Amino acid sequence: MTTMVQQTAAVRGTAGQDDVRATPASEIRRSELAAFLRHRREHITPEQVGLPRGRRRRTPGLRREEVAQLSAVGVTWYTWLEQARDIQVSVQVLDALARALLLDVSERAHLFNLAGVVDPAPGAHCPSVTEAQRALLEQLEPIPACIQNSRYDILAHNRTYGLLLCDLDAIAPADRNCMVLCYTNPDWQASIVLLEETMRLMAAKFRASMAGHLGEPAWKMLLKRLSAESAEFREAWELHEVVSARSKRKQFRNAHVGLLTLDHTDLWLGPHDGPRMVTYAPADAGSRAGLERLLSLAQERERERERERERERERVAF
Repeated sequence: MTTMVQQTAAVRGTAGQDDVRATPASEIRRSELAAFLRHRREHITPEQVGLPRGRRRRTPGLRREEVAQLSAVGVTWYTWLEQARDIQVSVQVLDALARALLLDVSERAHLFNLAGVVDPAPGAHCPSVTEAQRALLEQLEPIPACIQNSRYDILAHNRTYGLLLCDLDAIAPADRNCMVLCYTNPDWQASIVLLEETMRLMAAKFRASMAGHLGEPAWKMLLKRLSAESAEFREAWELHEVVSARSKRKQFRNAHVGLLTLDHTDLWLGPHDGPRMVTYAPADAGSRAGLERLLSLAQERERERERERERERERVAF
């Protein structure tokens, strides 16, 4: 763990009188950021990132040029960063550095805090999901439920929701976003009965929500990603339609249990348009039975994963 550097200005004085001036906070940040990057670089082996060690390596960690290569930035620029030079760092570069240096969630948050910019990673700056909220998600089963932020990132979900539109546990956390999944994931799309209508509605809701977040990097990066990866999104976005969030009955063609008719409801966890719990209550007896079968399947998969982890622990022990 890196401790914030405590610095004082050089003491200047004449005739026994001192003039002490505080070091600017921005300079302290840059120095701390430089120290943090050096420490992480020096504690990652080449083998951890798939690079050959070679015979003439003088440091056990990575070289500056290797971090620059892994992050797709210039060596001189990265060197200046480690020298605490006064340079601007974009969120894209910080994201690349976090990946290259194998930072965990806490370290990544520390990196962005030191740089003084907002982390665009899904869920990075959303209110934490509490244990009580997770317990509520579980208690709602077999009703599918999840917690989303206003950007449609899925922050937590119960087992039934995890199999409702696709195998959500198989999706990388960074891709667990309803907008991204609706426009780019074939399994998610196949589960939506009125796909074209849903895509158009999602784009209109996203445009309405984004009006209050126009200057935020995370929203701009999500818009850029959707525009780059989906022609359907670009077409819907150009319509400039807006609609506020609304509850309605929906139908899903689930891959495991067939047609489900569900009533969608948003339960707001804070100010309107903030984080919310999304639920899908069964609209008829057949849909409730289908959700119960879906929960049983999810529970069996969970037990199988636990058996697999136990076999792996036994293998390692021997």
